[in-house]
Amino acid sequence: MTNYHAKYFAHELVKRSPANSYEKLTNTILDAKVDLNPHQVEAALFAFQSPLGKGAILADEVGLGKTIEAGIIISQNWAERKRKILIILPSNLRKQWSQELMDKFYIPSVILETKSFNAAIKSGNFNPFDTNEIVLCSYHFARNKADYIARTNWDLIVIDEAHRLRNVYKKNNVIANTIKNAVNPYKKILLTATPLQNSLLELYGLVSFIDEYAFGDLKSFKAQYSHLNGDNAFLHLKERLKPVCKRTLRKQVVEYIRYTKRIPMTQEFIPSDDEQQLYEWVSEYLQRPNLNALPAGQRTLMTLVMRKLLSSSTYAIAGALNSIMTKLEKKLKGLSKVQTGDSSWIEEILEEVAEDYEGLSEESDEWEDEEGNLYTEEDIEAIQREIDDLRDFRDLAISITENAKGEKLLTALSSGFQKIEELGGVKKAVIFTESRRTQEYVLQILSETEYEGKIVLFNGSNNDEKSKEVYKNWLEKHKGTDKITGSKTADMRAALVDYFREEAVILIATEAAAEGINLQFCSFIVNYDMPWNPQRIEQRIGRCHRYGQKFDVVVLNFLNRKNAADVRVYELLNDKFRLFEGVFGVSDEVLGAIESGVDFEKQVLAIYQNCRTQDEIKDAFDELQSQFQDSITTEMHNTRQKLLENFDEEVHEKLKVAKERSESLLSTHKQRLFDITKKTLAGYADFEEGGFVLNTVPDAVDATVGRYTLSQDENLGHRYRIGLPLAHYAITQAQNLETSNVEIVLNYTGIPKVSVIEPFIGKSGWMMVKKVTIDSFEIIDEIIVSCICDDGTVVEPDIARRLFSVDGKIVGDVDSAPDAIELNYKSLFKGFTGWLAEENAKFFDEEMTKLDAWADDLKKSLEIEIKQLDVEIKTRKTESRKITELAAKVSEQREIKKLESQRNEKRKFLFTAQDDIEEKKEGLIDNIESRMNQEITETELFTIRWELRG
Repeated sequence: MTNYHAKYFAHELVKRSPANSYEKLTNTILDAKVDLNPHQVEAALFAFQSPLGKGAILADEVGLGKTIEAGIIISQNWAERKRKILIILPSNLRKQWSQELMDKFYIPSVILETKSFNAAIKSGNFNPFDTNEIVLCSYHFARNKADYIARTNWDLIVIDEAHRLRNVYKKNNVIANTIKNAVNPYKKILLTATPLQNSLLELYGLVSFIDEYAFGDLKSFKAQYSHLNGDNAFLHLKERLKPVCKRTLRKQVVEYIRYTKRIPMTQEFIPSDDEQQLYEWVSEYLQRPNLNALPAGQRTLMTLVMRKLLSSSTYAIAGALNSIMTKLEKKLKGLSKVQTGDSSWIEEILEEVAEDYEGLSEESDEWEDEEGNLYTEEDIEAIQREIDDLRDFRDLAISITENAKGEKLLTALSSGFQKIEELGGVKKAVIFTESRRTQEYVLQILSETEYEGKIVLFNGSNNDEKSKEVYKNWLEKHKGTDKITGSKTADMRAALVDYFREEAVILIATEAAAEGINLQFCSFIVNYDMPWNPQRIEQRIGRCHRYGQKFDVVVLNFLNRKNAADVRVYELLNDKFRLFEGVFGVSDEVLGAIESGVDFEKQVLAIYQNCRTQDEIKDAFDELQSQFQDSITTEMHNTRQKLLENFDEEVHEKLKVAKERSESLLSTHKQRLFDITKKTLAGYADFEEGGFVLNTVPDAVDATVGRYTLSQDENLGHRYRIGLPLAHYAITQAQNLETSNVEIVLNYTGIPKVSVIEPFIGKSGWMMVKKVTIDSFEIIDEIIVSCICDDGTVVEPDIARRLFSVDGKIVGDVDSAPDAIELNYKSLFKGFTGWLAEENAKFFDEEMTKLDAWADDLKKSLEIEIKQLDVEIKTRKTESRKITELAAKVSEQREIKKLESQRNEKRKFLFTAQDDIEEKKEGLIDNIESRMNQEITETELFTIRWELRG
C-alpha cells in the first residue's frame, strides 16, 4: 500500500455523506456492537432522509428493535459532535437504555431524577440538563423540569413509548402539552408500536409533536379526516404522513429475524392457615380508612408496596412491618406531639423499604399521591394502637418459617426443566422476585438441594460474598480487554451475567435484573412474584424472549389459588393481555391501551383495597376487563393498516437492497480501516489476521498497549473501531501523508479478481483526486476521482476507485498532468454539484408542498366556521317565520343579526388571516432560503501517473 492508497482510503472513510445515503451510517454501524438488520438501517435513514425535516415517528411493531434504530441515530449525531441529546422515556426503561447505549454504541449517558438533579444544583450546576453526556429522564420528571429542558439547546430529542403523548391535542392533557411546549424547537424522534389506537386525532397529536406545520389546526384535520370516506381521503392522508412516519411489520422481516414462542406454565399453591391469617390481618389493616403510619401523601404507593411484599413472602412483609413499626416507635419516643411539618420519618421508612423492594424508586416516579395532612397531638394515641397491631402482624410473620409458595418451588423447577429439555434448550432458569428478603429465602431453599453452588444472585447492590468473588475473577479474566468498562456497577452486572451463562444453573433476580441485561442464552423464566403492571412483566420476559433466542421460552407463574383477586389478575394478564404465550407475547394494541401500566396497576390496587367479598371482587374485575375488551376497534385496526403499512413486495425489495448495500459498505470500511492502521502504526504494533498487538502508544494518544481486534468479540482484546482515539490517530496520519506527483505501477497479479478493471491491464494514464466540501442544508464531502488513459479514454469514477484495490509501487517523479485531467475533473465536479442541487430542490419542494397543505388547512378551518354560521343563520331564519308573537319575532331577528355580524367579521378575518398565513409561510421560506447558500471548498489530495500491469 502506497501513501496515495492510504490517503485516499482515509478521506473516503471519514467523509460526510448526504442524509439519505447508506454511506452516512456505515461508520456508525461499523462501530456499534449490533447485528445488522436491514429494517433498522432503513428506519435510521428515514429519520435522516431530509436535512430540512423536523424528525420522525418510528412505529415498527413490537420486537423489531426500535431502541437499536434510535441508537444508530443517536450514535450518528454523536459522531457528528451533535451531543446535546435528551431521551424521555418511562422510568422503568431508564437503566436499560443507559446500558444499551454504553454496551452497543459506547456512548455515555446520565439518568436525571430528583436525587441526582438536586445534587447537581447543589454542586453549582444551575441546569443539570446542560451536560456533555446524553440525558435520560422519565415523562413525569420531564414535565416537572420543563423549564430547564426548554432552555437547553438540544441537537436531538428521542421520546420512547411515545403513544403516551398521543392525546396531546387535548388541552387538558397536562403532561403531553407541557413536554411539547418544552421541546418544540428541536428535532425529535418518537418511538411507538401504537401510533394509532382509538382515533385518527391521536395521529394528528403525535405528528404535531414532530412538526406543527405538518397539518393545520385540529378543526381542519377533523373536517378532512375524521370520517375517511373513499380511497382518495386515505391516499391523501397517507401521502401527508409518509414523510414523517415509518412502520415495519414483523412478518416483513422473518427472512432476517428468527422468532421463537412463549409457552406458559402455572404452579398453583395454597397458603397455610397462619399465612392466610397474616394475609387477612394485614389486608384488613391496609383497608382501614385512616392510617397514621401511612399518611395520605404516600399512602397509595406504600399500600401497593405492602401488598406486593405480602404476596411475596412472610420474610418480606415481616421486614416491612418491622421497619414501619420501629420508625413509628422512634418518632413517638419522648415526644408529646409530632412536630408540625416534620415528615422526614416517612422518607426514612421509604428508604428502608426500598432496600428490600427495589422497584420502589422507579414506581414512586410514576405514582402521584395527594398531599397528606400533618400529624398533630391527637394522632399520638392512634399511632400507638397501630404500633401494637404492627407488632402482632410482624410477630406472626416471623413465626412462619416455611411458605407454601416456597415449598412448591422445586416442583415448579422440575416441571419447567423437563419442558426445556423437550424443547432442546439449556438447563438454566431466571427466578424473579420483588423482594431482596424473598430472594434470600429462595436462595436458602435451593442451596439445600442439587442446585447448591450453581446459583447466582442479581439485585441492586450485588454485595454478597459470592457476587464479590465472581466479580474479582471476572476482572482478572478480562484484564486488558474492552469487556471492562471501568464502571463497577456495569462490570458487576456483566460479570454476574457471564457467570450465569458459563457456570450457574439458576439466577435469582429482583426487579433490577429486568432492566438492561440480555439473557437470551436462557429460555426459562419463573415469576415467583407476579407484578401487576403488564409492562413490567413484558420487560422481564423480554430479557430472555428477544432477538437471538434460539429456543421457545417457558414462562412459569406462581398462583395463589386461595386468593380470588390474585386469580383474576392472572386471568387478565394471561387470557386478555396474552403476555405468556405466542410468538410475540403482548400485542401492540394492548401495549397501547395500557400505556405505562401504572393506571392499570392502580385499578387493581383499588379492587384489593375496596372489595371485601368474592362477589365484589368478581364484579370489579369484570368491569376492569370490559375496559380492555375492545382495546382497539376493528375499524381502527383497518385504518392503521391502510395508513401506516406498505405492500410487502415494496418493503421486501427495499430491505434486500439495504442489507446488500450496507454489508458491502461495512466490509469495505472495515478493510480500509485495517489497511490504513497497518500503514500508519507499522512501527508501533505487530499485525496479524483480524487484529494487532499494540506495543507502544503514539505520543499524545489516549490508548493502552495490548491486543486489538476487528471482531465484535471483546474477549479477544480491545475492540478496534473508528470511534477510538487510536483509530482517529491512524486516520489523521494517513490523511496527512506526503503525496507529491509520482508515477505508480499497479500490479494486478496475485489479488482477488476485480473484473471491471481488467480491460485496463496494460494501459496507463493520469489520475487526479480532489476532496470537495459543500456547506448548504448540510455539510457534504465528496472525493472526486478524475482518471483518463493516455489514449484519451475517460475512466468512469467508480472504476477508477477500484484501481486502489490493487497494490502499487512508486517508480519515480513526474511533471504536471495534462489539461485533459483537469477538464475531466471539472465535468465531474459540475455533475456532482448539479446532482446535489437537484436533491436540495427536492427537499425544498417537499417543504413547500407541506407548507402549502398547512396553509390550505388553516384557510379551510376559517371557511368551515363561516359555513357553520351560514347554516345556523339559515336555520334560525326559517324557524323565526314560524313565530307568531311580534316581540319574540323581533328578539329572534336581533339574534340573527348578531350571527350575521359575526359571520361578516369572520369573512373579513378570513382575508386578514390569509395574509397572516402567507406571511408565516414567507418567513419559513426565508429560513429555508438562508440555509441554501452554498459554500464550496476544493482540496487537491494528489495527482499521479498510473500504469496497470497484469
